[in-house]
Amino acid sequence: MIAKLKEFFPSLQHFDTIPTTLDDQYKWFITNTNEIIGIHQDELEAKDLLLLNTFLEQLQPLFPIMSADEKKWKSWVQQETIQSGSDFTFRFIYFEIAREQLDPIAFKDAINQLFAKDITILWENEQTGIIIEQQPSDLEEPISYSEIIDILMSDLYVKIRFFIGPYLSSQTNMKQHYHHLTSSAQIAFAHSESNVITYLEAIPYLLIDQADPAFKQDISSLVLQEFLHDSDFSNMMEVFLESNLNISVAAKKLYMHRNSLQYRIDKFYERTGIDVRDFYQALTVYLALLAK
Repeated sequence: MIAKLKEFFPSLQHFDTIPTTLDDQYKWFITNTNEIIGIHQDELEAKDLLLLNTFLEQLQPLFPIMSADEKKWKSWVQQETIQSGSDFTFRFIYFEIAREQLDPIAFKDAINQLFAKDITILWENEQTGIIIEQQPSDLEEPISYSEIIDILMSDLYVKIRFFIGPYLSSQTNMKQHYHHLTSSAQIAFAHSESNVITYLEAIPYLLIDQADPAFKQDISSLVLQEFLHDSDFSNMMEVFLESNLNISVAAKKLYMHRNSLQYRIDKFYERTGIDVRDFYQALTVYLALLAK
């Protein structure tokens, strides 16, 4: 059928899945086998549309129509080098929406309302994409992505995660940075359950992910020793380390008495000789837990 339609409509485009961008100069249809067909409007007359509608279903857009800024950024992240004509500071914010909780059009509408302006978003697929944020001026309030998550969760019951990239003032190697950030976000999400993770926080995850499997096995067994398979200890130690080595804070998070946590830390020191109250030794234990 596709080949026959192509004879009548030379502009026809064909996709197996819905692409993130659809040319608004085309009319888009979906077949009974879920293939996507687009035909340029200049080749379609009213009688053609009536005929096509008898055996094809018109496709409702899944992704928002790209703004001029989004088309510009899409072009930039696909090029090895760019000439933007101006200097500006920006960062990429990778996001991941839980499957089938919010479609891309509704998500962008919600984000635009929260930011009170039109936000530039590049979609990877229906669940993931990149928000492009230019550095706010001194008069603007910094954006809190934790607050955005709280609002989306409370108002729309949407589970979402953000991976916040560093600010950049150079547009060189933008394509490389774009792909590095998306892959880094996926690694960070696999290691952490936090809803908001910064690039700096993710560096230990990235280092461990690139390590040799044999090295990861060695570091976890040599450092953790008899505690290697103690899941309660691993959870307790992760909370303690992520609480900036503050026993009181960690004990509250763990719903433990402070003395009980202190006893477990002392016991680890007695058995391994590693004092996690020392920053450098704590860092070693943290990497060993990630390697495990």
